Amino acid sequence: MQAGDYRIEVIPDTEFRLDGGAMFGVVPRVLWERVCPPDELNRVRLNMNCLFIETPNEKILIETGIGEKWSEKEMRMYGIFREKPFAQTLFEKTGCTTEDITIVVNTHLHFDHAGGNTILECGTLNADSQSVPPAVAGAAFPDTGTEGRGDAEKTSPPYARSEVAAASADGVVLSSNPRSAIPNPQFRGARYFVSRSEFEHAENPHERDRASYLPENWQPLKESGQLELKPDNYEVVPGLTMQTVRGHSKTMQTWRLDRGGKTLYGFADLIPTRHHLSLPWIMGYDLYPAETLEFKKTILPKAVNENWMCLFYHDFETPLCRLMEVDGKLKARPVDD
Repeated sequence: MQAGDYRIEVIPDTEFRLDGGAMFGVVPRVLWERVCPPDELNRVRLNMNCLFIETPNEKILIETGIGEKWSEKEMRMYGIFREKPFAQTLFEKTGCTTEDITIVVNTHLHFDHAGGNTILECGTLNADSQSVPPAVAGAAFPDTGTEGRGDAEKTSPPYARSEVAAASADGVVLSSNPRSAIPNPQFRGARYFVSRSEFEHAENPHERDRASYLPENWQPLKESGQLELKPDNYEVVPGLTMQTVRGHSKTMQTWRLDRGGKTLYGFADLIPTRHHLSLPWIMGYDLYPAETLEFKKTILPKAVNENWMCLFYHDFETPLCRLMEVDGKLKARPVDD
């Protein structure tokens, strides 16, 4: 798809699953299960829909998905069904490798948005070794409460937890041995953008969202010098702007692209799927649900009246849509241009 002189592609990462009650908050199951049938564990199917933007001078990736550093136990817990590495999907959709990306933008640093920032590669876990970044060597697992890791795993460094083999874009075999794998930036030539406010929150998270922040997804970027901390509102390139909006958290950002007479808008986690368009349908994960509601009241009429293309980051089937009002209700229709 073209927006003026910018090329745009949606890059789906992989299917994963979260609890349906958490995804739909106070909405009764008898309502949400009609549009998102749960599995036997009450989980609903989701995806991570990242956005690739090619400008005359940059190749930009907004979000990097859930990543490939998960143990088998965690993959079962989150229902991760990965058919191919993210790098392969990126190449199939764009013709670009991870080495071609010049800017990576994270709306926030939750693991399902920033997990692909880094990837496991062979190395050593000896903290005295030169191959272990100092900022990573001493890191410990965040307290994940009842998220499924045992006590022994909680005290392990975050890079010592993958049992899954993978391959990088340049053919380097990534270790399946958790005792010889460390996370490194997946996009080695890229600058990584995140707001300073979000970075500071990730370093000192709230008790309710602590489990969503894994230091392995940003500490290697800080050590490599690729991480750039940005203001709460800023412009990435001409026409592409980031805005901090309270709701899902205090510091998450949404993005907006205006180019060639077209507007694309990314809700991030404020409206994660097209099934969350109804005003009271708000995730139980949101720290400030009343502010999410006020945001929806403001932004959705604009999207309808100005014919925006809207990206629903977690929508499993139809991530890119235009909105219309039918009989007083918002409907999403797939983008066909």
